[in-house]
Order: sequence, then C-alpha cells, then structure tokens
Amino acid sequence: MTVTTFIPPARRPAEILARARTLLDPVLRESVLTLPEPMRHLAGYHFGWWDERGNPMHADPGKMLRPALVTSTAFACDGGAGPAATAAAAVELVHNFTLIHDDVMDADPVRRGRPAVWRVWGMADAVLLGDALHALATNVLAALATPRTAMAAIERLETTVTEMCRGQHADCHGDAAAASLAGWESTAMGKTGALFGCACALGALSAGADDETVCGFDRFGRDLGVAFQAVDDILGVWGDPARSGKPTADLAHRKRGLPIVLALESGTAAGCELAELYQREAPLSPQEIVWAARLVDKAGGRRGAERLARRRLRSALAALPNGSGYSDLVTLAHLVAHRNR
Repeated sequence: MTVTTFIPPARRPAEILARARTLLDPVLRESVLTLPEPMRHLAGYHFGWWDERGNPMHADPGKMLRPALVTSTAFACDGGAGPAATAAAAVELVHNFTLIHDDVMDADPVRRGRPAVWRVWGMADAVLLGDALHALATNVLAALATPRTAMAAIERLETTVTEMCRGQHADCHGDAAAASLAGWESTAMGKTGALFGCACALGALSAGADDETVCGFDRFGRDLGVAFQAVDDILGVWGDPARSGKPTADLAHRKRGLPIVLALESGTAAGCELAELYQREAPLSPQEIVWAARLVDKAGGRRGAERLARRRLRSALAALPNGSGYSDLVTLAHLVAHRNR
C-alpha cells in the first residue's frame, strides 16, 4: 500500500492579505481610538474609516503587505494570532506614519485615491499625526506577551525607524553626483528594506523564535523590501495611476528611481540624452516626459530594474531559515515581484 502525505494547497495572495487584514483591523482600530482628538479623527480619515467630516466609509486601506508578512512569519514560527496581530498593528502604524510624512516632504496631494492628510488639514497637523502614530506603535508593542519580548520588539522597531530616516534623508538629498546603483541600493534598504525586515523579525519575535531565526527572517524581509522598491520605481515611470491611486510623476519631478539611475549610468546615447533632459531648469512638457520614459527604456533602465528585482527576490527566498511552513511567505514574495500597484 502506498501512503501519500497530504500537502495543503498554497493560499492565494488575496487570501493571505485578507487574513492579515482580519487579524489587524480590530487591534489597529482599538489602538487608534485611544488617541486624543483631533489626532483620532485625522488618523481615522487617513486609514479610510471615515471622511473628513467623520462620516463612516470604506476607502482603500492599502496593500496590507507588511502586516501579512508579520502574521505569515508568526504562523510559520507556530505563533498565536493575538501576538501576531499586535506586532502587525505596530508595523502598520509605523508604515503609515512614514506615508503621512512622505506626503508632506514630497508635497504629494493624493494618498490611496483621496486627498492626503496635509491637503485637508495642513502640514503641521499631518506631521503631528505621523508623530502620534509612531508613538502609538511603541505603546502597542508594549502589550506583547512578556516584558523581555516587548522590549526586544520595541528596540528593533525604533532602530528600524532610525534607519528609515537615514534612507529618507538620502532620498531627499540625492543629486546627480550621488545617484548611482550602489547609492540607490543603500537608500532603498533604508527607506523600504528595513521595515520589511522588521515586519518579518517582529512576526518571529511575537512567536518566541530564537535570535538566529529572527535574524534569518530579517534578512528575508530586507531583500524582499529592496525588490519591492525596485518594482515601485518601475511603476513610478510606467505604472497605471488608476491602479496605484497616485499619479506616476517620477519623470516630471526628475526623481531618480532605479530605472532612471540605471539609464543614466548606462553610457548609452539614450542615457546621455536623458541626462540632458534632467539637467534642464525648465519643467518637462508632457511630450518630453513621454520621450524621457522611452529614453529610460532604450537605455536599459527598465530591464535592469526588473533583473535587480528578480535577483533580490532570489536572495530573499534563499535567506529563509531551514524548515517548512513558508508557503505563504513565498507567495507574498512572488506577489512583490509581480505586482502592478
């Protein structure tokens, strides 16, 4: 008689993200409701729970990718739903505090298809809301199972925030001399990879994993975050605004996302022509923006960015600790590399 081991089918990305949202929402709402007014009202608007007047609504809550990484890592380490949801809420609060501050720094008027907080209430209130969400994330982690686990989680989260600030500073102050592939990778690790790594590490910590396992998941998340940023930069040039919820204006703003950095470094005729466009003081016309995107493509910027995303994806998967039960994390990793928003 042949005995066949039953292997459950892998969940689809939508199922993994929905599970994370179901676990996260009660903890996130409960924590936000502890904020004093008007921070509570602004936060609820930002998270899409109500409109600017306080009327209930259901706006786009975001991708839920980071909370899904937390919960999937926790479950891979045999952790419980309660601690996983707590860690996921802290990560989501930090992620959203950075989004609110990013919108202020970049003067982006739209977030998830709606006016950004700063556009409705002004820059000062938006900065204060971001600060409040950061503080709230620390308070949330303080409720983890044991004081030792809570302190380890808080220390990791705050170290991550410092690293993210370093990455954001580099991004804000990048210029032609500093724009290079090595510089981009360092910035991407700070801006994006650090929080992805923290999400996975906190998931493992919430499950009581040992230090070696926690560090392995941190490496997985960090490489995955850089792959995510590479895809994000591709979408920043060629993405569909209807899907992303914000205009794809990287070229109009002369940003130096990965495809553009690679094109400028290519030494090709198209790359040199792109450099000339970027050095002009006058705003680029709509026709010049379209032409600039073609130049980036001709110079190999898009293909190079796609290759880097695939390479970082492979590196992330190779960093997963030895063992089984990682199918959801593998699914999320491939989602990162093949998303369209």
